[in-house]
Amino acid sequence: MRVADAPFNADRTLELLERAEHEGANLVVFPECGLTGYTCHDLFHLEPLRRAAESELARVVAHGAKVFRGVAVVGVPLEFHGRLFNCAVAFHAGRILGVVPKTYLPNYKEFYDARYFAPARAGTFRDVTVCGQVAPFGTDVLFACSGVPGFTLGVEICEDLWMPVPPSSLQALAGATVCANLSASNDVIGKAAYRRQLVAGQSGRCVSAYLYASSGVGESTTDIVFGGHCLIAENGNLLAESERFRRDSQLLVCDLDLDRLAHDRVQTNSFHDGTAPAFRTVSFELDVAPRAPELLRGVDAHPFVPNDPATRDDRCRDIFRTQVAALGRRLSVVGSPPLAIGVSGGLDSTLALLVLCKTLDELGAPRDRVRALTMPGFGTTPRTRGNAHKLAEALGVRLREVDIRAMCFDQMRGIGHAPFGIALDGETVESLSEKLLHLPPERRSDLTFENTQARVRTSLLMNSGFVIGTGDLSELALGWCTYNADHMSMYNPNVSIPKTLVKFLVRWAADNEFTGDARATLHDIVGTPISPELLPTDARGAMTQATESTVGDYELVDFFLYHFLRFGCGPEKILFLARHAKFDKPYSRGELKQWLSVFLKRFFANQFKRSCLPDGPKVGSVSVSPRGDWRMPSDAAARVWLDALEGAE
Repeated sequence: MRVADAPFNADRTLELLERAEHEGANLVVFPECGLTGYTCHDLFHLEPLRRAAESELARVVAHGAKVFRGVAVVGVPLEFHGRLFNCAVAFHAGRILGVVPKTYLPNYKEFYDARYFAPARAGTFRDVTVCGQVAPFGTDVLFACSGVPGFTLGVEICEDLWMPVPPSSLQALAGATVCANLSASNDVIGKAAYRRQLVAGQSGRCVSAYLYASSGVGESTTDIVFGGHCLIAENGNLLAESERFRRDSQLLVCDLDLDRLAHDRVQTNSFHDGTAPAFRTVSFELDVAPRAPELLRGVDAHPFVPNDPATRDDRCRDIFRTQVAALGRRLSVVGSPPLAIGVSGGLDSTLALLVLCKTLDELGAPRDRVRALTMPGFGTTPRTRGNAHKLAEALGVRLREVDIRAMCFDQMRGIGHAPFGIALDGETVESLSEKLLHLPPERRSDLTFENTQARVRTSLLMNSGFVIGTGDLSELALGWCTYNADHMSMYNPNVSIPKTLVKFLVRWAADNEFTGDARATLHDIVGTPISPELLPTDARGAMTQATESTVGDYELVDFFLYHFLRFGCGPEKILFLARHAKFDKPYSRGELKQWLSVFLKRFFANQFKRSCLPDGPKVGSVSVSPRGDWRMPSDAAARVWLDALEGAE
């Protein structure tokens, strides 16, 4: 842009509107005083500049309708009733929807707004005539799109955001879901970081999207420099940011998830406890721009696990400390009973044992309080059995091995159960174990056989001391646990940690807390295929039961779980988002649909298990605790969700 060259700036504005149309944008926000330049200073008092500003505004509004079908907001100085206001003008399809004046006028350091402009409170009139059109005027105007549910726009200008109660806060309480800020914020050291905090923070407080567009380097003059900082945030998260100090025009484009904002506002019922003054609403009908189906925002394939290594390390450290603090509090209350924990050589029990040992260290209690049991059964493999012993040795914990096959054999014979159709009369444990090694794949299905092993293990643990649970959030969502077996404990530090994050936590512990053989053991545990090991091994002792072949890959399970619970997404949207996520391996549309169907069926069918969970710490925004985050009837039907999935593209 060029300072004081309104025709030139209007041309650039129209060019950007045309680019926005080609990119499928539906809302475009320009900088403060973008048609004239913010640094015109006393030139604002001269009639030719003010006349040119309104003339070029009229051209942008009229011609903009020919090149851009969406709604746009431009910054321009406008004179009404003998006073000059720093204004944001919203327009659509050749119609000026409204004029919003700047509320707070900075008049300190390098800013002299009060020298040129009148504050919004001086505008005691409700309507103005601009470019031959009568339009609402004031800070009490919102712009609601009747064709796009949930799209209501509020507008403020630069300094307004820096104040204790920004106008956008009141706009959000009055219904605005998208807040736009037209800014001319100059750049000094450290200011960009503060700007990011303000924009992201305000979007979070308002549970809204927040669009911030600031003047570029063409605005720079005399002693001050502008970098063209543009930001798009949504409910506390920064979605997109422009490159600063570029000399050419920039268009920062991103998609906003209005459904997500609506969900969070409905769920956060205290949001509506605030009061706002009465607002006027101007409606407009948006002809949504056609666009290719690509999504112009990132979709994290692993939403529970940060992509950035440094952030991931901080997250793992915080979660681990939260687990330790929570378990430490419980142990300080229950006294000093023996602490029983099952150690299988798998991910979940490994994490729980690491947390337990660290907790005892912080409490100044000896690790010999731990009664660790490894309980090999018919499906235990040499790899997991060996890792259980190596882990206990590395942690200085005494591990007792209890072969549960004979106990399971007795229980099955006691109830008259013939595992896999094999009658137990005349059989011994050894002969049964030998026959099980040679079962064909089509016969490897026996739920009673599996549940018996799980309940025997829990019985041994319960008789050994205060039981530390090991099951994770993903298993609870799927009901992938045996009721009153691995489902139950006295306290479970893993209860709100999803499987994908459990893996990273164990890996983080290996890399940050251990060396040598202990580190190697933990890495081998991370690399072990996930299995409950409840079905018999094959003749070579290899695992025959892979969890993910039954419930789907855990990266999919956790993706579905996150969007289903955190944002209340329906199946169609979850499927759409999954198609845009970059998972560790490719999935066809049919596979995504298949595993989402499995997730929904299992989630609805297993609420009865979640309704009686033991205590455990909430560590993230997603939890299924019946005492806080998730209350659901155990007999709810999944039909509505499954029907929606069936009809999804």
